[in-house]
Amino acid sequence: MNTGSQARTLIWVQHLLGIGHLRRAVSIARALANDNIDVMLVSGGMPLKGLNLGKAKFKQLPPLQATDATFSAMIDIAGREPDSAFFAARRNQLLSLYREHRPHALITEMYPFGRRKFASELLPLLEIAHQSNPRPVIFSSVRDILTERSDPTRSTEMADLALRWYRAILVHSDPDLIPFETTFPETARISHLLRYTGYVGAVGPGGPYGSSQEVIVSAGGGAVGAHLLQTAMEARELSVLADQRWRLLAGPNLPREWFNALQNLAHDGVIVERARSDFPALLEAASLSISQAGYNTALDVVSARVRSVLVPFAGKGETEQTVRAESMAAAGLAHIVREDNLTPETLAAAVDTAWAAPPPGESEIGVAGAAESAQIISEMVSL
Repeated sequence: MNTGSQARTLIWVQHLLGIGHLRRAVSIARALANDNIDVMLVSGGMPLKGLNLGKAKFKQLPPLQATDATFSAMIDIAGREPDSAFFAARRNQLLSLYREHRPHALITEMYPFGRRKFASELLPLLEIAHQSNPRPVIFSSVRDILTERSDPTRSTEMADLALRWYRAILVHSDPDLIPFETTFPETARISHLLRYTGYVGAVGPGGPYGSSQEVIVSAGGGAVGAHLLQTAMEARELSVLADQRWRLLAGPNLPREWFNALQNLAHDGVIVERARSDFPALLEAASLSISQAGYNTALDVVSARVRSVLVPFAGKGETEQTVRAESMAAAGLAHIVREDNLTPETLAAAVDTAWAAPPPGESEIGVAGAAESAQIISEMVSL
């Protein structure tokens, strides 16, 4: 494709509970913009302050979020359930943004391997893209692990959609750690579309904190992490690291009343604060990390080469974090405490075990997925 001018890319992303999907999309948008591509990132999730988009543009659709970890219901920014008019307004705005930007590359984050409830806006988007002249190169951007499906026809449907609409599937994983077929049984049908990018993780120089001798406890976006944070606070006194400072980082979605309750329990050896933008640097300086096993947090842990205890979120039948944590443990990158076995005693025991083990060496797992994604997209658009 010869664009004749600066190439343009439109990225659609929808985060519903945590913020990992948005963080990953922002990293890719920033990498593309650094390659002199005109990027428009369109988000349908709740607004999040402090996004580092670089030179990329940001557009907000009428936002939606999940009411809980079952993802069975959604609400808008005012707490109301969306109706057909709400979804129509989102669809019309998205299509208008597409026509305004006229992208040479179109990226849908997770779809068609997730976000099925947004087909009412994404299928019209794909249709209008296929009718465009010139037609953009259409990519799916997908994480390492998909949610387990009890109905096998869903995987068939996803593969059908990928074959119908997409030129490539950017898999943000390292196949040596977690190949796509681990959680997607129809991989063989779409293998010719797969482009492994490595993980979209933190890369760059080390942080400014040296060796902080802190235990960093984090819960990702924070909506389902209160139990982990409170348990860690109680586990400190039982562990061999009771003499170190434990810094508890509550995600932006942790309700204020829960955050305040944790702060009221803090003391000289425990700091409770909201998640920080310098989280990767804090991990590099830390003695040990305690966290869930969401995509971004797990990759920050790997990149920091810090001793780690993972407590994968497994509520409401979720399997994604458990699969990731087990793969990391098998590679010698972490220790695990099952969520249904999480107590101050079990967490303290895991901390002691992790502390007694040597720190992880430099991992060969690819974490430069944002830059690799930008390169693949640029090459397929072929200016």
